[in-house]
Amino acid sequence: MEKRCEEIFERRRSYYGLMGQSPVTDAQIEEMVRFAIKNTPSAFNSQTTRLVLLLHEHHAAFWKIVKRTLRAIVAEDAFARTEEKIKRSFAAGYGTVLFYEDTAAVRALQQRFPQYAGNFPVWSEHTSAMHQLTLWTLLENAGFGASLQHYNPLIDKEVRAEWHLPQEWRLIAQMPFGLPAETPAPKTFEPVEARMRVFR
Repeated sequence: MEKRCEEIFERRRSYYGLMGQSPVTDAQIEEMVRFAIKNTPSAFNSQTTRLVLLLHEHHAAFWKIVKRTLRAIVAEDAFARTEEKIKRSFAAGYGTVLFYEDTAAVRALQQRFPQYAGNFPVWSEHTSAMHQLTLWTLLENAGFGASLQHYNPLIDKEVRAEWHLPQEWRLIAQMPFGLPAETPAPKTFEPVEARMRVFR
């Protein structure tokens, strides 16, 4: 049964325990990604976001790259904890979405609208964030747990080479997802009254 919009947003959390199972078909996951890329707004309708969906062996290969990259830079006595987090929280999931921004498209906008040239890189980040929330919410509604990770730029070069992605695409974030393996800890909130103003 469909959840109310407010309930979906309220339930959307960072899940750090995942299982490699899916409540929907791969085609339905792909359709969620298509929906997000098509319908999420962007400044000037710039459509600079690029999404990469990794499932099955591609999902596993991605997290092997992350683990291999971190092994080379994390102290040996600390790596066991890092490795366990990757294994349980990310690699154990069903898939991963990579969020990119097309820097060539951003530059084209800067040239087309020079008066806003300094704003387009910032607006590009905003656009990516909106896509992240849109897809995270869709995944939550489908029964997935997910989280947002940022192993870029350490992994950028190898990931680009592995999946033959354009040089102009800049990696922003990674979203591993799968069936929740555990319930997240209670979320704490700063007082709403201190975070908003209302003028009537």
